[in-house]
Amino acid sequence: MIDLYTFTTPNGRKASIMLEEVGLSYKVHKIDITKNEQFTPEYLAINPNSKIPSIIDQDTGITVFESGAILIYLAEKTGQFLPSDQKGRFQVIEWLMFQMGGVGPMFGQLNHFKKFASEKIPYAIERYEKETLRLYSVLDKQLADKEFICGDYSIADIATYPWLAVHEFQGLTLDNHPNLKRWVETMQQRPPVQRGMQVP
Repeated sequence: MIDLYTFTTPNGRKASIMLEEVGLSYKVHKIDITKNEQFTPEYLAINPNSKIPSIIDQDTGITVFESGAILIYLAEKTGQFLPSDQKGRFQVIEWLMFQMGGVGPMFGQLNHFKKFASEKIPYAIERYEKETLRLYSVLDKQLADKEFICGDYSIADIATYPWLAVHEFQGLTLDNHPNLKRWVETMQQRPPVQRGMQVP
């Protein structure tokens, strides 16, 4: 049994999609970040960085925070969605890091400055929208001859999809990135992805 501490954000949904994909039993603990529940002493004991998601694997007693680390942990636990050969494994890991270091931070900043900032700062919106579109182009090129980011379905796809699923919320379109648009539509049709996107 996995205890999943999460909320309705792209990072949170990576973990729930993965858990649905690998078929592990899990219990959801909603950490409402709009009410600062991530700062409670109880949650800080699980994740000292006060972010979601986090998991506790009751089978092993292992606690894992940071969404990318959670995906690697669950992939290794189940033997799914992370190749065992060195070349394939590191291709998936590099695209996972591409999401962690690029897609997540840049898309997240665009969300903040476009939707949530108390002051609209044109420079910031333009900067992060331009970088978001550049990352769209990188993914579009990568997907030109592949069904999924690394060829076979992997944690790179699971990590990246929740951030692309919010493109309309960001006021963006995928029409100029046909390979990326096709990939998003393919991901949307996977039942475990659909279920994971509804958690919590």
